Amino acid sequence: MSDTTATTIGATTEPEGPQLLSWDSRARRVVTIYVPLACFLVILLFPFYWMGITTFKPNSELLNYKDNNPFWISSPTLDNIRKLLFETDYPRWLTTTMAVAFASTALSLVSSVLAAYAIQRLRFRGSNYVGLAIYIAYLVPPSILFIPLAQVVFQLGLFDTPFALILTYPTFLIPFCTWLLIGYFKSIPYELEECALIDGASRLQILRRITLPLAVPGLISAGIFAFTLSWNEFIYALAFISSTEKKTVPVAILTELVQGDVYHWGSLMAGALLGSLPVAIFYSFFVEYYVSSLTGAVKE
Repeated sequence: MSDTTATTIGATTEPEGPQLLSWDSRARRVVTIYVPLACFLVILLFPFYWMGITTFKPNSELLNYKDNNPFWISSPTLDNIRKLLFETDYPRWLTTTMAVAFASTALSLVSSVLAAYAIQRLRFRGSNYVGLAIYIAYLVPPSILFIPLAQVVFQLGLFDTPFALILTYPTFLIPFCTWLLIGYFKSIPYELEECALIDGASRLQILRRITLPLAVPGLISAGIFAFTLSWNEFIYALAFISSTEKKTVPVAILTELVQGDVYHWGSLMAGALLGSLPVAIFYSFFVEYYVSSLTGAVKE
């Protein structure tokens, strides 16, 4: 009897042990990974969901939550988008924003590449302090800089023109991009440049033919950050642009679609939704390079 009982107990306990362990590990993984991730996604994506449903809601549903579900659309409409595109200067605002963002990003990347390469590769005396000073310059808030920059813009005769933004945005884009590229250039083996120098290549040739091709993920990452910051910038665009047709999307939506105490919520959300699409598309094209620049660089 004792042998039979022992055999029976052993037969039942052996398979139950791994099942209990696997169940505990699954429950622990759900609690520690999937639940926080689901909460994070809900919190992150809910504003975009709210923008989307508000864009296609008629005013009767927007202003009457007592009889309508605030989280769903009963009668979708395109009136808000039609009003935004055909009754305002939104297409022109979007074109101006895109032109300013591309121009300031290109100007900032060129300047940042030259500055980062000189600081990291030329190894002159005090280069580390120069890199630190550039990073500290990035920490200065734009709300302090726009006052002296306004005097410069007025003296140059650039007020109320897109060039005022193209020339002032690099004041906060170049420090950040330079700091980012310094860290990426540091990961590129210096022996490659030494071999090119021995073969008689100049510094510009090395930068153009060796360093930049290897630093493409870093350049794209810096470009994405610069483009996003330029696209969403508000203070400089509000201070330096006064004409309605020359405003950028973030400023124009707030100043032109709010009349006194009347908020055109449908058109406001439509403008915010359409204004966020170019940035999302820009990210989607270069997401692989962006991730590679954050997770690792060139391996020796």
